Amino acid sequence: MDLYAVLGVTKDATPEQIKKAYRKLASQHHPDKGGDTNKFQEIQTAYDTLSDPEKKQQYDNPQPQNFQGFPGGFQMHMGPGMDLNDIFSQMFGQQHPGMRRNNKQIFRTNINLTLHEAYYGTNKVLELNTQTGKKVIDIKAPPGIHAGNQMRYDNVLDNGILVVEFGILPDLKFDRKGNDLVCNQSISVLDLIAGTTIEFTTINNKTLNVHIKPKTQPFMQIKLPGYGMPIANTNQYGDQYLLLKPFVPDIIDQEIIDSILRNRTK
Repeated sequence: MDLYAVLGVTKDATPEQIKKAYRKLASQHHPDKGGDTNKFQEIQTAYDTLSDPEKKQQYDNPQPQNFQGFPGGFQMHMGPGMDLNDIFSQMFGQQHPGMRRNNKQIFRTNINLTLHEAYYGTNKVLELNTQTGKKVIDIKAPPGIHAGNQMRYDNVLDNGILVVEFGILPDLKFDRKGNDLVCNQSISVLDLIAGTTIEFTTINNKTLNVHIKPKTQPFMQIKLPGYGMPIANTNQYGDQYLLLKPFVPDIIDQEIIDSILRNRTK
């Protein structure tokens, strides 16, 4: 898989061009918009590699690998929702010298989760067909898991260790910042001036009435404490922030316009 072709950029593309191309394609092919999941995962894999300077360097300048195949001669099969990201070019291409413990070779793969799966926690099934039979691994992702978190399995490969790393797919509504969530909230400039109450649905599908005070400034952030992501190994949650993005209504009463003009001439 040519990662540059997936994003539609050239090898000398700048980080800004790579990011712009990714955002456009991710929006077009996002599963929440009816896009193809496999295509979206290819786009995500390409961006994860090309946006990371170290991974991009390794991709652009691959080093020869002394790899003779899976220990024990097994094949990997993915269960529903799994993403193995082109095992031979991605997983083994990320091996580093010295990554052995007790003569066991370390193999890596990735599982991508939606933000909602990361919020509630989820189970994924990974099936391994080995010479000694089929092995099924139940991958349990706890609530609040972060991109880059890993789980290690020591006894599922013949003379090998499997490391599963989690990725979090972009969400169309929520932008994750650590344990906090940020959302863009469109609001009329008139409502910012006069004040209003808006309804907001949180990631756990709870509807809140959010009060906007009169004379609120554009692009102000409204904090909703405790409505962010679960904080791992605690009973606490991050916060939800609403970024108020103003717009001018298509129709404004003439009385309002006249009042503004009168105040301007005083």
